[in-house]
Amino acid sequence: VQLQASGGGLVQAGGSLRLSCAASGGTFSNRHMGWFRQGPGKEREFVAAITWSGGRTYYADSVKGRFIISRDNAKNTVYLQMNSLKPEDTAVYYCARSRTYFSSSVASYDYWGQGTQVTVSS
Repeated sequence: VQLQASGGGLVQAGGSLRLSCAASGGTFSNRHMGWFRQGPGKEREFVAAITWSGGRTYYADSVKGRFIISRDNAKNTVYLQMNSLKPEDTAVYYCARSRTYFSSSVASYDYWGQGTQVTVSS
């Protein structure tokens, strides 16, 4: 499966961005999906996850109340709506497909998109 992330860019603190991740060539609609990010000099960290049906979501404490993950299985796409952005949200954002479990662990995901850069200026 191929995952293509898009929607990143430069935004001022307090602004919003919507990331998209389009899947092709493999199974999407029956797999949990996640978003992760990696800031400069940092390890990749969990941001948000959504079950295959979209019925359950889970967020890192650092983004809870500001970010919303959603999906459209008819379009093979998962989204990340990011509001009230902060400079510390600056990172490359990656979407990923879960192997099996609904998880926040990097190791639980088998396919990754190429990443999209999000830069938040103060």
